Amino acid sequence: MTPPQDTAPDGLPYPQRLWATFSVTIAILMAVLDAAIANIALPTIARDLHVSASDSIWVVNAYQLSVVMSILPASSLGDIFGHRRVFKTGLAIFTLASIACALSPTLLTLTIARVIQGFGAAGIMGVNIAMIRFIYPRKEIARGLGFSAFVVALSSAGGPAVASGVLSVASWPWLFAINLPVGFVALFVLGRFLPAPKGSGNPFDWTSATLSSATFGLLVIGLEGIAHGQAAWQASLELLAAVILGTVLIRREMKRPAPLLAVDLFRIPVFSLSVLTSLCCFTAQGLGMVVLPFYFEGALGRSQVETGFLITPWALMVGLLSPVMGRLSERYPAGILCTVGMAVMSVGMISLALVPADAGNLDIALRVTLCGLGFGLYQTPNNRLVQTSAPRERAGGANGIGSSTRVLGQTTGAALVALVFGLLPPVAGEPGHSGSVALFIGTGISVFAAVVSSLRLADFSRSRPPAAAD
Repeated sequence: MTPPQDTAPDGLPYPQRLWATFSVTIAILMAVLDAAIANIALPTIARDLHVSASDSIWVVNAYQLSVVMSILPASSLGDIFGHRRVFKTGLAIFTLASIACALSPTLLTLTIARVIQGFGAAGIMGVNIAMIRFIYPRKEIARGLGFSAFVVALSSAGGPAVASGVLSVASWPWLFAINLPVGFVALFVLGRFLPAPKGSGNPFDWTSATLSSATFGLLVIGLEGIAHGQAAWQASLELLAAVILGTVLIRREMKRPAPLLAVDLFRIPVFSLSVLTSLCCFTAQGLGMVVLPFYFEGALGRSQVETGFLITPWALMVGLLSPVMGRLSERYPAGILCTVGMAVMSVGMISLALVPADAGNLDIALRVTLCGLGFGLYQTPNNRLVQTSAPRERAGGANGIGSSTRVLGQTTGAALVALVFGLLPPVAGEPGHSGSVALFIGTGISVFAAVVSSLRLADFSRSRPPAAAD
């Protein structure tokens, strides 16, 4: 098999395409899985490192903050120096940092290692969808995105089970140590088979990168501060600072020919509508994922084990539908598929808000399945439209905006749940009232997402999968 060429004008031939997809898939699986399994290990980590439960949360927060602060700069670096180079560097950093995590003797060293690991994950997630765009032919991009969405959903759903399985036979460092052989295999494969599209060669904008990192970091810290009961004045200052820095960043980027934050892409109507739809949808999903455990255990009296099984159909439906939606989005406009999906998700969320207290597990699981069905109908077509509505040479910028939108949406959803619980704290005898209110809010956000998505139907030539969008 010949090594990858400098350009991949319309996808890779078989079997190079399969091997390239394999390497991207493994890297994404590692990055998503590590974000999920760390939550399960926190009690064990806290006990072994002799720290409090609240301090151990930094193991999770450090990784999330590092990712959200560096994902846009990583996407920009992909456009400048080539997506494969950034992807490969990100995977190498992630793998080496996993070794440091496994060998960390203290919480401080583990937290630092997790920050570095987050930088590596940003390199992976910041360009992974852009890489798919060069691996698959234009007419089959949605299939690659569908498979990627399937892997993400499977990793999210299976994260707790994987962590529990590893911890049942080994200590927590092995959760990170297993990344070592997997990461090296992926590095070897991608080095031989991943396409190497040329970068623009533009200089990297350090000022914009700093503004971007500060903006998104303060925004996430502020939203998480609301979610964790931080003083109102402190959270407000953090959010205000994020808005001010974000405004400076946008004004700066509007004047640049190759901006780090691709604000110029928002001049494309279908791109703007797709990003707004994504923000709303991930906000509703983030809200649901946070509120449902409290709702099921507090209002419906389910155990932790039952709650885990009841929530699983959401991720399971997304995983099962993703490959199917990849093919359907090649034939039907994303505006139709996403609008139907968000309408179904709205029905699922309002049905959960109205679930009777004596409902059986099958009844509850079917309502959760509706939410997963709606989200699964939406995700792949919308991701494809975000990516293909942008020029091919701006694939990294579109990828960065899409990834940042996902994180911000999920964080906003969690903050909304915390806000509802703060204003309407659960009380004995009515533990489900605040949970129902949060689900009604999620329903409203889903309906709004469906309305925004439907606006793309005004121009079918822009919403229909383009044959030559590049």
